[in-house]
Amino acid sequence: MEPQPTSKRLLDQVRDALRPRHYSYCTEQAYVGWITRYVLFHGKSHPNEMGAPEVEVFVTHLSVEEHVAASTQNQAFSALLFLYEVLHKDLGPVDSLRAKRPTRLPTVLT
Repeated sequence: MEPQPTSKRLLDQVRDALRPRHYSYCTEQAYVGWITRYVLFHGKSHPNEMGAPEVEVFVTHLSVEEHVAASTQNQAFSALLFLYEVLHKDLGPVDSLRAKRPTRLPTVLT
C-alpha cells in the first residue's frame, strides 16, 4: 500500500515560498499573521475560493474599522498579494488599494 501524497497546508506553502527568496524571518512572521487574519476575517474560507473583492473588503476593514496606519495597511496588502502569487491566482488590477501616507505640514517655531 503506497502512502498518499499529502498536500501542504496553506501557511506552509507560503513559508516555503518565502525562504528561497531570502525574506527575513520577521517578514515571514508578519505575512503569515496577515494571511491568518485574512482567512479568519472571511469565516475560515480558503483563499482559492476568494479573490479581489474579498481582499478589498479586508483592506478597507483595516483602515476604516481598525484604524491602522497606511504602512500597516500596505504590509497587509503585500502579504495578500504574495499569498495569491503562491496560489498562482491572478487578482487583476488591485494596486489602487495601496494606502497613501498623509501629507504633513511642517510646524514652524516662531
